[in-house]
Amino acid sequence: MLAITGGKVITMTGKIYEPGMVLVEQGKIVAVGPLNRVPAGAEVDDATGCVVMPGFIDAHCHVGVAEEIYREEGDDTNEYTDPVTPHLRAIDAVYPADLGFEDARAGGVTTVATGPGSANIIGGEMVALKTAGQVVDRMVLRSPVGLKAALGENPKRTYGREKKMPATRMASAALLREALAKAQDYQRKLETAAAGRGERPDRDLKMESLVRVLRREIPLRVHAHRADDIMTALRIAREFNLLLVVEHCTEGYLVAQELAAHGVMAVVGPMITNRAKVELKGISLQTPRALAEAGVTFAIMTDHPVVPIQYLALSAALAVRGGLPEEKALRAITLDAARILGLENRLGSLEPGKDADIVVLSGYPFDPRTRVIKTYIDGRLVYKDLT
Repeated sequence: MLAITGGKVITMTGKIYEPGMVLVEQGKIVAVGPLNRVPAGAEVDDATGCVVMPGFIDAHCHVGVAEEIYREEGDDTNEYTDPVTPHLRAIDAVYPADLGFEDARAGGVTTVATGPGSANIIGGEMVALKTAGQVVDRMVLRSPVGLKAALGENPKRTYGREKKMPATRMASAALLREALAKAQDYQRKLETAAAGRGERPDRDLKMESLVRVLRREIPLRVHAHRADDIMTALRIAREFNLLLVVEHCTEGYLVAQELAAHGVMAVVGPMITNRAKVELKGISLQTPRALAEAGVTFAIMTDHPVVPIQYLALSAALAVRGGLPEEKALRAITLDAARILGLENRLGSLEPGKDADIVVLSGYPFDPRTRVIKTYIDGRLVYKDLT
């Protein structure tokens, strides 16, 4: 048994214990509360003077898929040969030895959702991983955790300059609708065959992935910066009755009430960036605040390697500068991020029964002077500050 004792324990359930204690056994949290008698035989980690929190969660990045240092040798982010590739699986591109995972652990990030980029209308399946491990299959928390899609500039630029579809926003929406409509037909044939009224169709990996979205088993996670692209994603999601998560959501403040009215969630960011392209013209630190005020559940991302993954907490701190309450900002990289990934029963707070993914900080997480002292994943020490 491991006992993390003496620190200020922020549980993310509304309870704070100072001094507090977290007990861990067999990779799970077994008790959280005020500092009390340490069980006999427990290994003690004295966190006096520190802050103890659930490990941070980056709900949108490309760690392991777009490897640090390498260019095309280790960049498997986009399959530029076909605009519709729902059958691609991020798990097949993740390199566990990517230095980005080391940076994640050093930044207190214990879980990531990583996946394809945004060159394609449908890019492939995202995967949720722990950030420590040598074999990707053993790092997986949930696969798939969503199907990545994209609207706006990126697909237009990628294929339009090659005189291929899509070259317009109309074509982008049309390709997405077309793929979903084909999947509906495939699903209908499967159901008819299961009822004994027809032959089962030949297996189609593209359609299998899209059917999971149609059945609302996983969300469609749509890259959309501008308000018009966000609304196109919402329009299509309503047409096909899909679970929708808007990725980036840069101009979400313009349509926050629409997102809230339809129960759409968002992953916002990167927060540390400039107007690198036209669709970022409306970027604002106030977007998270506007979403929170409208009642939209959202997380904050780094989009690593766009912003190095170790700066996830700093990204959330910038949302506070934009007017987001600190509690909401903390939730955006812990409990609400876990909820968006469908993992809130395992991650995002310090509660008995949840995974022992814990970060020990030298101070408050939004203070730029704060250092990550230790990071635990499944109760195992995976990072220790040696300064």
